[in-house]
Amino acid sequence: MKKLTWVVLFSFISFLVSLILQYSAPDIHPDFDERNLYFSSEKVSGQDGSQSSYVKACLSRYESALYRKESPHKPSPYLISKLRQYETLHKRCGPYTESYNRTIRKLEPGHMTHEHETSDNECKYLVRIPFDGLGNRMLSLASAFLYALLTDRVLLVYDNEGDTADLFCEPFPETTWLLPQDFPIKNRLDYLNQESPECYGNMLKHSGNSSFVYLHLIYTFDDYDKLFFCDQDQIFLQNVSWVIMKSQFYFVPSLFLIKSFEQELATLFPEKETVFHFLGRYLFFPSNPVWELITRYHRTYLAKSDEKIGIQIRTFDPRFLAAAFNFTTYTLEAVPDTILACAYDNNVLPRINPNGSLGSGKSKSVMVTSLTSKYYEIIRDMYWEHSTVNGDVIGVFQPSSEGGQKTGNKKHDRKALAEIYLLSLTDKLIISPWSTFGYVAQGLGGLRPWILHMPKNEIVPNPPCTQAMSMEPCFQKPPSNGCKMRTGVDSTGALGPYIRQCEDTSQGIKLVDPMAS
Repeated sequence: MKKLTWVVLFSFISFLVSLILQYSAPDIHPDFDERNLYFSSEKVSGQDGSQSSYVKACLSRYESALYRKESPHKPSPYLISKLRQYETLHKRCGPYTESYNRTIRKLEPGHMTHEHETSDNECKYLVRIPFDGLGNRMLSLASAFLYALLTDRVLLVYDNEGDTADLFCEPFPETTWLLPQDFPIKNRLDYLNQESPECYGNMLKHSGNSSFVYLHLIYTFDDYDKLFFCDQDQIFLQNVSWVIMKSQFYFVPSLFLIKSFEQELATLFPEKETVFHFLGRYLFFPSNPVWELITRYHRTYLAKSDEKIGIQIRTFDPRFLAAAFNFTTYTLEAVPDTILACAYDNNVLPRINPNGSLGSGKSKSVMVTSLTSKYYEIIRDMYWEHSTVNGDVIGVFQPSSEGGQKTGNKKHDRKALAEIYLLSLTDKLIISPWSTFGYVAQGLGGLRPWILHMPKNEIVPNPPCTQAMSMEPCFQKPPSNGCKMRTGVDSTGALGPYIRQCEDTSQGIKLVDPMAS
């Protein structure tokens, strides 16, 4: 009898919560909108009061708000409405629907892009091919989703290695974003490149046609490929049923420079620096195995501290830095001192007290993420062997040290996503320059991190770091000539009021809010 009473009480409370959420959804935190939390009795609890299978399939969707501080940023009602509309579109046009089955016939041999005039009610698709490491994949996927929102396309993810399904929950209700295994040209997707006849840049050079258009938006893209970011080219692409995109970049800032998208983006995101913050939280709910890693580590090492500090350290091969960012090599030996100088100068961590303890202060948990353990060990030993000048008690922890990046290894990628997410749960964050790993953490967490200035010649830079202008990631390699080939105007030359050069690379651009920066 007592058990039955509790079941009835739980169901009644769930019903009341669902009514409250139903009438307040546009004004609530994005983690609590009506799609992210279906607090209806049939979704949340079964007939016996237990969690429903819907909840069990993605625990992070329902529990993540318990681990985050409430964001001071609120999504616009228009963004929430647009996401609801997209979910309806995806359900109507997703894999194996009548619309999908009809549209894939256009990929049969003999169909050409000039024959792809689409009717108003016909579905259009954006197939995204993953490229590069986990941070790049998440940033480029969020960018592709925004492009799909702007162009009324259905986003389908080519999950060639199974990592998307292993790492993330399905983001859209009652459908899937995964490209079906029997997709007609699936066997070609891994081999599409700049020389493919379907490549948009190649089609412009040679006036070609194809049954689909392939967008080559990775580090080797040329001026013809970059014409994707021009209005005139978007007019052509809007009539193509199947667009296939390979990208490694967060190319959102360049979408804001496309005139035809300008008003829509301004309405979706009145606060420009919240694009990835909202889209990332909407799309990237960790799968249950990853969520278990996150919650177990958080409860063990972070939950009981007064303040949580994240330090993300990534060092790169000098040849990569020279090729990608025209940056000469830095001195690894001075990296720990640079991190500590940054932390001291910005009151992230206290200095050590050589004269002994001054009493009890705050407890601070410092989580270090790095592929190596040496930086963590230096910081840990320093705070283990010395007290602090203000009495704060500092615990230093590192979840893993994998030795090297192993993209495609499921165990490695699960740890990487868990560490990105844990960094996003910290109160203050220090990150390495040029690292998309850090970019994702700052965006998910709504944090403006301190970005390290890497040392040269064993000398700690002055200043050792710079606080980010916004929580938005950097588009590290935007088009330099914009639409100059077509119009004679350099679209990125006048950066505008809400686009600035990135803090860690002068050739990159990022979104900012003028008042905040």
